[in-house]
Amino acid sequence: MSLLDQAEFAGPDRLRAHQSAAWATQAGYVARHSGFYRDLWEGAAPPADLTNLPALPLSDKAQLRLAQAEHPPFGNYMAAPRRDAVRLHRTSGTTGQAMNLALSARDCAVTEAVGGRCQSAAGLTPDHTVVHCLNYQMWMGGLTDHMTLQATGALVVPFGTGSTELLVRTIREVGITAISCTPSYPSVLERVIAERFPDLSPRDLGLKLGLFGGEAGLDDPAFRARLKDVWGMEPRNANYGVSDVFCNFAAQCEHDKRLHFMGADVLWPELIEPENGAPLPLTAGQTGELVLTHLLRDCQPLVRFRSGDIITVDETAPCSCGRTGFRFRVVGRSDDMVVVRGLNLFPTMVAAILNRFSTLSGDYRISLDTPPPHDSLPVAAELAKGQDAAPGLAEEVAQAIKRDLGATARVTLVPHGTFPLTEGKTSRVQRTYP
Repeated sequence: MSLLDQAEFAGPDRLRAHQSAAWATQAGYVARHSGFYRDLWEGAAPPADLTNLPALPLSDKAQLRLAQAEHPPFGNYMAAPRRDAVRLHRTSGTTGQAMNLALSARDCAVTEAVGGRCQSAAGLTPDHTVVHCLNYQMWMGGLTDHMTLQATGALVVPFGTGSTELLVRTIREVGITAISCTPSYPSVLERVIAERFPDLSPRDLGLKLGLFGGEAGLDDPAFRARLKDVWGMEPRNANYGVSDVFCNFAAQCEHDKRLHFMGADVLWPELIEPENGAPLPLTAGQTGELVLTHLLRDCQPLVRFRSGDIITVDETAPCSCGRTGFRFRVVGRSDDMVVVRGLNLFPTMVAAILNRFSTLSGDYRISLDTPPPHDSLPVAAELAKGQDAAPGLAEEVAQAIKRDLGATARVTLVPHGTFPLTEGKTSRVQRTYP
C-alpha cells in the first residue's frame, strides 16, 4: 500500500476506498507484529471497518513511555525489525520522559511527502529560498521538517537554532525570501536586530513568507497583523503535527487561515470527549480531543492514539483551494488546560486578549503554585519595549479577561525582557506544585 496521489484533493469515494484498503493491510500488520497492541486489545482482532474503531481502547503517551522504559529503546509497539529502521529522532521530553522515534525508509518518505503537501499549501514554491530555524539535534522538527520543505522544490538553508546575528547576515547575503520557525522566534530576531543592527528594520531583511509551526499563536488576527506590519511578510500556519504520529499533516492555504487536514490517506482521525474518551462526531462546530490512527506505518504504528490536542472543526466541505480535508483550529493542549471555577481555559485564549494591548509585548506566563481547583487565573504579562506600567493597566487587562473569558484573573505586569525568548517551543503554563 502506498500514498494516494494528490490525496489532499481527493473526493470522498476515492479516498474512502483507499483508506479501507490501507486499513485492511495495516490492521493485520499491527495485530501480528505489535506486542503493545496485542496486549492492549487482549487478543481481540481489530475491526475491519474504520468506523468501528471506537470498539478498540484508546492509547496514549503515558502508555508509550512505559513501553519504552520496559522495552528499550523503541518500546514493544515497534512493529518492524530493528534493521528496517533508518532514522532515529527523539522528543524534547519537556512534559515527561523523552521518547525515541524510529522510522523506516518508507516511513521517512511518507512523512516527507505529507509534510510537503502542507508546506506547498502554505505557499512555499521552487521559487523560494527558505531558511529553516528549528532544532536539528535529534528533534523531529529539524531534519524531518527540513525534508518537508525540500519536498516542495524550494532551496532550503539548514540553519537551525542559535547564532542569530549570523542568521540576520545570511538572510541578507543569500537573498532568503522565506523563513520556517516557531511563531515566537521573530521576537528573538527583532531583539537582535535592534541591539546589533540599529540601522536595520525587520522589513529590510526582505522576507516575504513566514512558515510557522510548533506553537500556538497564528490563530490570533492581532498577532498575524503585527507580523505583517513589522516584517512585511505573509504569515502562514504551515506546520501542524504530532511528533509520535507525523511531524506535519495540516496547514493553511492562501484562501483560509484555518488548518486543512492533509493526511487522510495515511491517517484516520477521530474526536473524543477529553474527560471520558467518549466518541464525538467529526462534524462542523464540534470540539474535542484529536485521536489518530496510522493507516501506513512500519516502525511504530499507532492505533487510536490520543494526541492531547483539543481542536474545533470549523468546516468539512471542500475549501475554495480544492483541498477536501476538514478545516480546524487547535484550541489548546489538554495538559495546558487550566480550569478556573469550572471554566476550561487555554493559553491561546489569554494570548488573544493580551495581543490587543499595544503596551504589552504579548509574552506572558500562567504560573500555578497550587493544584486545582483554581479560583482565579494568575497571569504575568510582559510590557512592550519602552513601556512603563501605566496606572490601571493591570486592572484593565484583568477586566478584559473577565469580560471575554468569564474568569477572574490576577494580572501582574513585568518589565520588557523578563521572560527569556526561546528559539524552540515556549511553555506558557508553568506548574510548580508537586
